Amino acid sequence: MIKKPANKFFVVFIFLILIKITAQTTGNRTVNINLPTVALVDVEPKGTLTFQFGAPTEAGEKITNPAPNTTKWINYTSAITSNGVSRKITASVNQTIPGINIRIQADAASGAGSGTLGTPMSQVTLTTNAKTIINGIGGAYTGIGPSNGHKLTITLNTSSYATLQATTNTPVVITYTITE
Repeated sequence: MIKKPANKFFVVFIFLILIKITAQTTGNRTVNINLPTVALVDVEPKGTLTFQFGAPTEAGEKITNPAPNTTKWINYTSAITSNGVSRKITASVNQTIPGINIRIQADAASGAGSGTLGTPMSQVTLTTNAKTIINGIGGAYTGIGPSNGHKLTITLNTSSYATLQATTNTPVVITYTITE
C-alpha cells in the first residue's frame, strides 16, 4: 500500500506536465515596414513624332496644319509622404519655333491603374517654362504602356504668319516632370 501514494504522485506529475505542454502561449515581434517616396513618369510608346505642315497648292492659301497626334500615353507611379501634398505633371519644350504653337492636352486616366489618379488640365500651349498638364496626383499608378494612364493629344498650328520661317527636321524636345 505504500506504492499507491507514489503512483498517485506520479499520475498527478504527468498530468501537470501534459497541461503545461498543451497550454497555449503567444509571442510577438516588431516588424519594420519601409515604403519609399516614389515619383516616376514615362511616356509610351517610345519614339519620335514627326509633324509635317502642308504647303498650299494655290497662291493665297494658308499652310495646312498637321493632324493632331494621339499615339502617346503618359504613365506614372506616385507614393507620397503621409500628409504630403499632391503631385502634378508639367510639360515644357527646349525651344519654341517662331510662328508655331505646340499644344498638349491630357485625357482622363484610363486602363489598369489605381489610386488617386490626377486630373487633366485644359489644353496648354507649350513654352520653355513648365506648364501643368495633370494635377492632383496622390498615391497612384497608371499601369504601363499605351492604353494605360493619360492619352496625350499633341497639336501644332500656325500662330503668326509674320514670324514663320521654313525649317526642316527641327528637333523640339518635350520634357515631362512629376513634381509636388
